[in-house]
Amino acid sequence: MLDMVGEAVDRLITIEAKNHGMPHGVLLPMYLAARRKAGNKPVTMAAAKGLQKALRKGDVVFIMTGAGYEPTMPKGESDGPPGAASLARILYRGLGAVPVYVNEACHADPIVASSEAAGLMVKPFEQARDRHLGAAIENAPTEQSQIKPWIAEIYARYKPKAVVSAERLGAGADGNVHTATGLPLTGPKSMFEGCIDIGGVVTEAKRRKIFSVGIGDHGNELGFGTIYDAVVKTMPKGKALATVVKTDVVVPAMMSNWGCYGIEACLAYLLKKPQLIHSPEMEKRIIQACLDAGGLEAMYCTTEFLVDGLDGETSMACMQFLSNIVRKNLEPPDAGLTH
Repeated sequence: MLDMVGEAVDRLITIEAKNHGMPHGVLLPMYLAARRKAGNKPVTMAAAKGLQKALRKGDVVFIMTGAGYEPTMPKGESDGPPGAASLARILYRGLGAVPVYVNEACHADPIVASSEAAGLMVKPFEQARDRHLGAAIENAPTEQSQIKPWIAEIYARYKPKAVVSAERLGAGADGNVHTATGLPLTGPKSMFEGCIDIGGVVTEAKRRKIFSVGIGDHGNELGFGTIYDAVVKTMPKGKALATVVKTDVVVPAMMSNWGCYGIEACLAYLLKKPQLIHSPEMEKRIIQACLDAGGLEAMYCTTEFLVDGLDGETSMACMQFLSNIVRKNLEPPDAGLTH
């Protein structure tokens, strides 16, 4: 039977609406490649089903996000933290999971602000785990040499059952992390400061056979190694920017936030709880909180109410549309019909 919800959600989150100076016609080829990897099924629903299967009440889920560095976006951007927070919210409220944000310290303020605007407080891990008081946060070391032992430590401490990465950049074939335009963020030729490659968190999940999801919009995000050839072929400077880090499911979207929202909507449908989808009004609060905490809009490096060049109201409308998709598909077949 055709997955009507997953199909509709995938279509909505993969609409391209970009400035004519940006690459066009790149999202569909990457989406189709991701879909083939998901057994020719909607990728948002594949991710939702995988998370529902992997997580039980009290289980830890790592949620990774954070892109943007000195000198342009020292605390990151408005794409990533809102989506991560919204996904953490439904995994917490719908599945009883314990979300742990895994990120660099420079991105922590917008992540915490987004989470709290979503109604999900960020607490010490023991409180989040033992008292079910919200999410926790784990900041990575600031030296690359410390990352490998840190990864071993957080897996031993938290014992995650799933890992989700949204707008979190991963290393390419040359071992360096790159921007969406192919500029190096790490390595001797980088003009940016502060980027630490924490993609090993996802690699370790794959090694341990822990379910993982990668969400992104340009192919340099963790997980897009799953469709590496498609990214190289499709994206300008694809060979430079494409990450090699793989996840079990990869979700290409117009913006990473929307990919998270799509999975959120599918989880609400699977749980038959449409009320778990966050409202357009909450979406406004989340984006604004992210911006106020220093997560700049990436296209223009501004604090205006924008995400990836689109008015914040567009993301609010996306939430309304996703909610309608889920609610209509949960109604009785004859709801609203006159006889």
